[in-house]
Amino acid sequence: MHKKTLVAALATLGTLASLPAAAQFQKPEDAIKYRQAAFTVRANHFGRVAAMAQGKAPFDAKAAADNAQIVATMSRLPFAGFTEGSDKGMPHRAKPEIWKESAKFKAAADKMQAEVAKFEAAAKGGNLDAIKAAVGAVGNSCKACHDDFRAEKYSN
Repeated sequence: MHKKTLVAALATLGTLASLPAAAQFQKPEDAIKYRQAAFTVRANHFGRVAAMAQGKAPFDAKAAADNAQIVATMSRLPFAGFTEGSDKGMPHRAKPEIWKESAKFKAAADKMQAEVAKFEAAAKGGNLDAIKAAVGAVGNSCKACHDDFRAEKYSN
C-alpha cells in the first residue's frame, strides 16, 4: 500500500509540475514550500543510496534502484517553485543570484538532472561500483549549485 501511495503522490507532483507556475502557486509561500518539500524528498531518497555507496548501509540493489527512480522524478520538480516573487514570503535559503543569474541557475539544474539520469541508470544496473561513481557525480553537481545559489542561513 505504501508504494501505491508514493506513486500517487509522485504522479500528482508530476502533474503539478507540468502546469504553468502561476496556476500552481497562489502565494510566494506556496512556491517556497513546494520547492523545499521536493528538495527534501529528493535528498532523503538520494541519502539512502549514498549510504549504501559509502558502506554505511547494506547494499540492496532493488532498494537502490527504487530510491534512484524517486530521486530522478523529484529532481525535475523543485525548479517550478522558483517563480517570480518567491524570493520573499517566508524563510528560505535561495540566494538572490537564482533570479539575477537565471541562465546559470538553469544550467546548474540541467547538469544535476543529467547526473541524476546517469545515477538512475547505474542503480538500475545494480553494480555497486557504478553506483558509487554516480553518487559522487550527483553529489558534486548538487554541491556546485549549492555553492552558487544556496545560502548557509535562512533568510526572508
